[in-house]
Amino acid sequence: MLTTTTTRVLEPGDLGAALAVLDRDPVANAFVAARVHVAGLDPWRLGGEMWGWYADGRLESLCYAGANLVPICASPEAVRGFADRARRAGRRCSSIVGPSEPVGRLWSLLESSWGPAREVRAHQPLMVTDTVPEDVPPDPLVRRIRKDEIDQVMPACVAMFTEEVGVSPLAGDGGLLYQARVAELVGTGRSFARIEDGRVIFKAEIGAATPKACQIQGVWVDPEFRGRGLSETGMSAILHHALGEVAPVASLYVNDYNTPARAAYRRVGFRETGAFMSVLF
Repeated sequence: MLTTTTTRVLEPGDLGAALAVLDRDPVANAFVAARVHVAGLDPWRLGGEMWGWYADGRLESLCYAGANLVPICASPEAVRGFADRARRAGRRCSSIVGPSEPVGRLWSLLESSWGPAREVRAHQPLMVTDTVPEDVPPDPLVRRIRKDEIDQVMPACVAMFTEEVGVSPLAGDGGLLYQARVAELVGTGRSFARIEDGRVIFKAEIGAATPKACQIQGVWVDPEFRGRGLSETGMSAILHHALGEVAPVASLYVNDYNTPARAAYRRVGFRETGAFMSVLF
């Protein structure tokens, strides 16, 4: 049976069909879905284009092309279509990230023209929970960060990002975009920390959020205080906020080599349900 396929940039009128694709896996797609829920498909508001892959006139797969390239519910045929478009456009993103299987296929098709990558993290466990931990009490000192505390928390955010990604978020534009993102999370009440004598001891954010799922990010403990269980009690506090106020399911993804973090997340009830992959430039 012959089928016709095509790849094109989606327009605002395609919003319903795009949301239907995103809803197929609300946990894995939370990052992009959160953006679409707020900005629709207008590239200026969305911060990038949304590419759609169609089979016989039906939208089957998506790919967000902004600061990150993110394949969504992408079949092998869709990945080839997205790779062709990405190759023609040239690399404008700082990473390719998403479920490991389509990202791996996409990178195999783009590496010869986009490579080399600065780093490839081929297996990053995706961890999910829908319950607050019963045996790990929430840290009572973890609270929402106030707008007047942004300057206090910013050094911890920069330290976390640099440790996690390998480059400083202050490079390039002097950190303007990164500072704006931190300010947005603080302003929307999704940034939390334990602050003692003006020093951030623990911090984390509820980053992407939709009515169906949210994604926890930026988990960081001051190196001087690591190994004391603050990540577990801090994450317990975050989960009480996330599951009680934001969405019925919380997720995160973590580097496979970060054994202490994976163990801490398991202790507060997270379970591994899949894997992400990140290609960093």
